[in-house]
Amino acid sequence: MREKSKKQQALDYHEFPKPGKIKVIPTKSYSSQRDLSLAYSPGVAEPCLAIEKKKSDVYRYTNKGNLVAVISNGTAVLGLGDIGPEASKPVMEGKGLLFKIFADIDVFDIEVDAKDVDTFIETVKNIAPTFGGINLEDIKAPEAFEIEQRLKEELDIPVMHDDQHGTAIISAAALLNAVEIAGKKMEDIKIVVSGAGAAAVSCTRLYKAFGAKTENIVMTDSKGIIRKDRDNLTSQKAEFATDRDLHTLEDAFVDADVFIGLSMGNIVNPAMLKSMASNPIVFAMANPDPEIAYDLACKTRDDIIMATGRSDHPNQVNNVLGFPFIFRGALDVRATKINEAMKMAAVKALASLAKDPVPEQVNIAYGETKLAFGKDYIIPKPFDPRLITKIPPAVAKAAMESGVATEEITNWAAYEDELYERLGSDNKILRLLIDRAKRDPKRVVFAEADHLDVLKAAQIVYEEGVAIPILLGRKDVIEELKQEIGFDADVEIIDPKTDEFNPQKNKYAQVYFEERKRRGVTLYDAQKKLRERNYFAAMMVNEGDADGLITGYSRSYPATLKPMLELIGTYPGTDRVATCNLMLTERGPMFLADTSINIDPTTRDLVKIARMTAHMVKMFGVEANIAMLSYSNFGSSSHEKAEKVRQAVHILHKRFDYIQVDGALQSDFALDPELRKSNFPFSKLNGKKVNTLIFPNLDAANITYKLMKQLNNTQSVGPIMLGMRKPVHILQLGASVEEIVNMTAVAVVDAQEKEKRERQNMNA
Repeated sequence: MREKSKKQQALDYHEFPKPGKIKVIPTKSYSSQRDLSLAYSPGVAEPCLAIEKKKSDVYRYTNKGNLVAVISNGTAVLGLGDIGPEASKPVMEGKGLLFKIFADIDVFDIEVDAKDVDTFIETVKNIAPTFGGINLEDIKAPEAFEIEQRLKEELDIPVMHDDQHGTAIISAAALLNAVEIAGKKMEDIKIVVSGAGAAAVSCTRLYKAFGAKTENIVMTDSKGIIRKDRDNLTSQKAEFATDRDLHTLEDAFVDADVFIGLSMGNIVNPAMLKSMASNPIVFAMANPDPEIAYDLACKTRDDIIMATGRSDHPNQVNNVLGFPFIFRGALDVRATKINEAMKMAAVKALASLAKDPVPEQVNIAYGETKLAFGKDYIIPKPFDPRLITKIPPAVAKAAMESGVATEEITNWAAYEDELYERLGSDNKILRLLIDRAKRDPKRVVFAEADHLDVLKAAQIVYEEGVAIPILLGRKDVIEELKQEIGFDADVEIIDPKTDEFNPQKNKYAQVYFEERKRRGVTLYDAQKKLRERNYFAAMMVNEGDADGLITGYSRSYPATLKPMLELIGTYPGTDRVATCNLMLTERGPMFLADTSINIDPTTRDLVKIARMTAHMVKMFGVEANIAMLSYSNFGSSSHEKAEKVRQAVHILHKRFDYIQVDGALQSDFALDPELRKSNFPFSKLNGKKVNTLIFPNLDAANITYKLMKQLNNTQSVGPIMLGMRKPVHILQLGASVEEIVNMTAVAVVDAQEKEKRERQNMNA
């Protein structure tokens, strides 16, 4: 049932609310007749005539310079084989999505119904004037080699077959670093390559470019060792055929330094690993099941340097580390090709980046204490924000130096700033949050699990490994709904109103009574309240029977908040709670506080809200740059409503100068760096991108975030509770399944953080 459910989830994801994963949106104003006359007739004639006179002006007046075609004929799609062009389209759309979110490159996916090499090439050549680059995808070997080579020769825009070169570039960077850590040299290492497809051939060629010797390389295919005495070898296989007395994969492993797996899962056993040389390097990149399981390999050899294609282990060889950034650099200098120099520059930049000190935000995002160059960190993480500022410049410089660039970049610092700005319009921050939660999932009690959307969210977090759900509500209703949605996992279900849970309920009631008996609460009152699910859920968290709590789906915020404050209370040293909403805007993530609790915060309340928010923003792997908002700018009004904000900023500057904060500021000055700098050159926020807004009252904060959410279709995560002693988070009434899933991830990461702080306090 669960497998069927996951298949249906994948189908629903691609079908709803609109079919597909990408769309085209206008980049110019179109609100008036004048706009339309400029966009089309008669105004559009002017750029047409300009381009006719000077063809390169197509880059000035159209989106050609930021447009890549992802093209396939569907003959080698993932591990599915030749499934045809239509069936390949979801993959090509997915590739377009990755181009956009990692490097801000627009994509048209094009599926060509042509297996014949000449026909395919002619089709691509005929449509090439539309694009600034061509990414070939999922084309079977050996045709893929000829198609790419001929298109590179016959077109004047960058062409790359990512299945060949993506894995090659990423794995080569990892290999250079692994060889260094192992204390070996590229020219000496003995390499075994399992697989002889496009990726394997391209990988091995690139390793040779970095010093590996042909005589030290053994390649295998489905028939065994590729030997020179075999008949009917393709030219690519013949290039790596050996005359050594080796006949099986087991033979090849003996005394090998490196194993490169690009074939199928579970073909390598511990005995084979034990026969390798000291400090063996194993890249088991078959997906989803590597050639040998990561844990088994590490258990077999404690001196192993291991990489896989999976995200749940160190050293993931992931093509997304390469193709978006390589094309970004190539497009930005209008390169006519992606040549070997550019690929090698990408390899060197990736390898070098892994040796640089890792920003704390990356450590936080991946739940690591301290990532550092070594056997468990030989290649950067896919969501390292430095990738876009390191790889494209290296590729662009190589294009310029090798003579294939038609435009030059002269101000590299400005170019890096421009690249960094391109990171702003995606939701990678959520992916990081989910990944971090999955590294150490916690028990989260869902206080309203007898509501369908809440149960769907609980199913998702369970199946994705984000959290261990505990379901509160009417057991018969929950079990019926579970059956309806195919949620057949054996998860804990608790109905506080039934006699079955009287012992647990009475235990909690006694604790509650002891804590509140001198505040007018009788034991009978306590027992009665513990029949209510929010009281019961809060006591579960208090007593350590759950690590976090999600509630509020079907009840008003104030009514849900009351038992949380009453039973759980604030974090030690904190006497104020607040909420923050993360808004995923076109300019990047924005954090807004306080959005749900403090109606008219005082000066000291604002100081506490700013401090708690700064700490929470860091939990997301982001450094907070905080603007304290007002209708006033830096004391331009002496009214008490403006003065309290100015005084809060004064206190923050004096007592908490490690927080990047300034104000009071009007919202336009806060969000427009040029406007702010020209009018207030003294501001501590100048040169920084404001990503956190603290509002002077609840009216302003709540209205703003809900307007943003509704008018701009901005995704919101929150309200995220700040200042609570335990990880308790209250949903907005009627939250969507996606919002509940995201808030569950917040609860898990919150629990991880509080657990870490408790350990630190105990060790202090």
